[in-house]
Amino acid sequence: MNRFINAIAITTTLVIVQACSSLPNAEEKAMSVSTHQHEEHLTSGSHNHEEPSINESHHGEHSTSSTVHGEKKAVTQAKLKVSSEITPNKNISLLIDVEDLEGKAIAKFDTFQEKLMHLIIVSDDLQFFSHLHPTYKDNGQFKVEASFPQAGGYTFFSDYKPTGQTEQISVLKTQVPGISIAAPEIDIKRSKTFNDTQVNLALSEPTVKAGQEVTLMFKLQDAANNQPLTDLQPYLGEKGHLVILRQSSSLTAADYIHAHALKNTPTGQVHFMTSFPQAGKYKLWGQFNRNGKIITADFWINVV
Repeated sequence: MNRFINAIAITTTLVIVQACSSLPNAEEKAMSVSTHQHEEHLTSGSHNHEEPSINESHHGEHSTSSTVHGEKKAVTQAKLKVSSEITPNKNISLLIDVEDLEGKAIAKFDTFQEKLMHLIIVSDDLQFFSHLHPTYKDNGQFKVEASFPQAGGYTFFSDYKPTGQTEQISVLKTQVPGISIAAPEIDIKRSKTFNDTQVNLALSEPTVKAGQEVTLMFKLQDAANNQPLTDLQPYLGEKGHLVILRQSSSLTAADYIHAHALKNTPTGQVHFMTSFPQAGKYKLWGQFNRNGKIITADFWINVV
């Protein structure tokens, strides 16, 4: 996988609307639903009832793409089904169906970073972050349990690799009903403590510029004695993982960067090299394995 994923062409904009309809029948599952059509479909009675294993709603689909000979070409689409009622802080089942552009299930996937799918869920204000690994059921369908801490919009970045294809990113969205809470001010501190671990972020450049490579250096110390950690272990096959998102009114795959840890770094340090496609405020989530416990360290940086 490249150091980061950028400029993935998005062929459809999907907004998943909370609804209380039942799962559509097999023929309707492959139906393309665009944003402005979606509410009409849900209220027109076109979703016939059947008895699924969980109470589900069909929320639509989103296409992903890869670059082929310098041109953008859509190769897959993903559909999200969630429980018909989403309540904050309650576990719900998520189903993600991966299909080709003709609606045929993609049955085979390659393992990358030790998993078949990585699912990043963030609140649209970037205050909430979750990195999950859905279980592959069969016939292109993945299942995972998730919970949402409060009302508001959430964006899903589904990262997977169909056999014989390049890595794909599907972007899906859902809305948790209720009164949203205003996000706190952006915390620009470069040193934070997460439980028993102090994490310091240093950058190779004093000013981060769009399009310029920069090394992000996470220095992890024991909060009790400020000594570099000696109990870091691999996480998903690497020294650490880093997800970066640009603050945006509507998150897309172009705002998403997944960087990989460099090798041969000093004890207690994990470094990542990447670049930022455009100016703006970005939030970083570094994830590290300290003796079997995953540390998620979040920071903001400004790119000019």
